[in-house]
Amino acid sequence: MTIEPIKEKLDDKIAKLNSSRVYKKVTPRGDLSWYIKWASSFVIIIAMLFTSANMFPINLWIANIGFIGWTIVGMLWHDRALIVLNSISLAIYSMGILNYYYG
Repeated sequence: MTIEPIKEKLDDKIAKLNSSRVYKKVTPRGDLSWYIKWASSFVIIIAMLFTSANMFPINLWIANIGFIGWTIVGMLWHDRALIVLNSISLAIYSMGILNYYYG
């Protein structure tokens, strides 16, 4: 039993369907936003691990780096939802840092 390679391209399949409900992925790949997106995602995962290990306040500092990265990605993509979510997250976590040191 052999596996045949797929010879038909995605664009051809979409054209055959003739549907307005099928979308091709438009997220940029390999540009600056792609690298920031993945680095920021990795940083936020590290921050979550630090939170689960109760490593406070370093988890807040690390998460803020990730939020800054995702805010930049939102600006590069002109995606208001990413900008709002990560800006508010940055503000909340920054308040947590200020509260830890000065509260």
